[in-house]
Amino acid sequence: MTTQENAAPGLVMLWVTADKEAALNMALMYAKNSRLKGWWDEVHLVVWGPSAKLLATDAELQAEVAACRKAGVTLLACLACAERYGVTEDLKRLGLDVLYMGEPMTGYLKDSWKILSV
Repeated sequence: MTTQENAAPGLVMLWVTADKEAALNMALMYAKNSRLKGWWDEVHLVVWGPSAKLLATDAELQAEVAACRKAGVTLLACLACAERYGVTEDLKRLGLDVLYMGEPMTGYLKDSWKILSV
């Protein structure tokens, strides 16, 4: 068990798959419950790659992402990916901060955040 002094700042849930079942039953479920149950003080959900297109077109996933936001999860999306899929404005309308994620992801890694990817 880690001590509070060297505990990770938070969790980054890196959602990259276009697999809806994995998104619903792992990425979004764990991100939301991590906040609701207090497992992590900070949880950031990062939509990167094919997940951007999936989220922009799927109402069920959009509802789950909204539930994550309500639970206190920070919602982010990769701008380069959103541009490639033509979904930048869709993701912004869903309340995600859409930005280039290379530098922020590097910061998460250097700052010892825990990163879980699906």
